[in-house]
Amino acid sequence: MKLWKVGKVKKVFEVSPTELEFEFTDKISVFDKIIPSLIPRKGETLCCTSAYWFQRAHAMGIKTHFKKMEAPNKMRVSRVRILESPSQSDTNYLIPLEFIVRYYVAGSLLDRIKAGNIAPASLGLSRVEYGIPLSDPFIEVTTKLEKVDRPLKKQEALQLAGLTSHEYDEIVETILKIDRDINDQVVRRGLIHVDGKKEIALDSERDIMVVDTYGTADEDRFWDRRSYEEGRCVELSKEVVRQYYRGTGYHKALYDARARGVPEPDIPPLPPDMVGKTSQLYQELYTKITGETLHESRSQS
Repeated sequence: MKLWKVGKVKKVFEVSPTELEFEFTDKISVFDKIIPSLIPRKGETLCCTSAYWFQRAHAMGIKTHFKKMEAPNKMRVSRVRILESPSQSDTNYLIPLEFIVRYYVAGSLLDRIKAGNIAPASLGLSRVEYGIPLSDPFIEVTTKLEKVDRPLKKQEALQLAGLTSHEYDEIVETILKIDRDINDQVVRRGLIHVDGKKEIALDSERDIMVVDTYGTADEDRFWDRRSYEEGRCVELSKEVVRQYYRGTGYHKALYDARARGVPEPDIPPLPPDMVGKTSQLYQELYTKITGETLHESRSQS
């Protein structure tokens, strides 16, 4: 196999003209920055959790690029083309968008509301507070292939991705169907699914195909359900790491630099205690989502 691409947290190998292999590393990134720290067994949790959700999607009749697990941190997937300017006549390509669906006020959504970029009334909110549920899912689309993700309006997204309005709506409905399954599954295991992102491709027939990964501690935000019912939002995802860097002041320094168009500060490594805490969080979340341990998944792969 030939190494084809190295992403923020995974390596991609060419297996054949129609197949790739993902190798999930123990790297971690936040705010589009790769942290110079490794999180033990993180790659396994991402790979095994993704495989779990892909198999559930298949059972619901939803196409995905997943083929099989090759190792605890490796999976085989169908290959799609990366096109700079796809059109409505193209097939078998990665849609250069990320679809984010939010169910609660949290993360960057709260930041933008406070900054006045999003009106609370547009979300059906009479008050703004971290953790408030939204009356309807809030769906956003951002760029996928640009250096820093950029929010898009629907018409701009259609043009950038070579999609028809019908295809776009079908993608949204597919994502909401997947999320309903995620929400139903995790609430039984003591979790709340707060938000998450999906990546989509069109296959050789221009049918929707879910790709990359989803439903993991990297792509989605989860809270502890019992704590939430007691009035506390206990983070059980990569948000813990984001909050660490917010607390150190790095997040503010980074986004100030981006706003001014000056060189961005390097992200510092995580201290050893945060590395251990984060590794434990990823492993425990995998177990809560799937009902298995990493040791069990390793022996079955």
